[in-house]
Amino acid sequence: MRIVAVLLASLLFPLAAPAAPGPLPERLADTGGGSQLLIAQALDTGATTGRLTWWDRRDGSWVEAGSAPARFGAKGLVEGASRVQGTDTTPTGLYSLPYAFGVAAAPPGTRYPYRRATDRSWWCEDNESRAYNRWVEDLPPDCRASESEHLTAYASQYARALVIGFNYTRPVRGRGAGIFLHVNGRGATAGCVSVPAEAMDRVLAWADPARRPHIAIGTNGGATAITRY
Repeated sequence: MRIVAVLLASLLFPLAAPAAPGPLPERLADTGGGSQLLIAQALDTGATTGRLTWWDRRDGSWVEAGSAPARFGAKGLVEGASRVQGTDTTPTGLYSLPYAFGVAAAPPGTRYPYRRATDRSWWCEDNESRAYNRWVEDLPPDCRASESEHLTAYASQYARALVIGFNYTRPVRGRGAGIFLHVNGRGATAGCVSVPAEAMDRVLAWADPARRPHIAIGTNGGATAITRY
């Protein structure tokens, strides 16, 4: 009789369908506290491609503002806190976006502070330099060219870009330098996140530093799941 009663109850009062998951930013552990957010997500740590989406917080809810295919490091992704420089991996985590730069002029509508790269512009990646993980105009004596990036040498990739604040505020030597959101090159990156040129322009026209945007980088699941950041 009990079985019959249970079956009858299930027919009369069917279980409610599980609630649909909310927008992806609502499932993250942290969004940086601002009202704009970029999310770069790959299938797993071995992936070199995925998707970038950008979001606005409006009236208490996150609304997707745009998306584009994204590329990651040639050796996939790795937890940012344990990343090693020179491994061609994209660091996962939640990061600030300090400023924009480019070999080309800023696209119309750009509100971010924008630095125009010239032949004197380098990103110092020399672990022995006091300028480690910083933009420099002319290489300082303690920063080797062989350990740094001459920004104008990457005219296509760095036509327009956003600095990702990985290992930036208090740089840990050996962890990595020069991680950006930039325009696609021919294939996977050396650790950055890249998108098509038109998408990069759309991001720069959308991003508003007054709204404190951050970027979350991660995977669909596992130890580097995007929802952990």
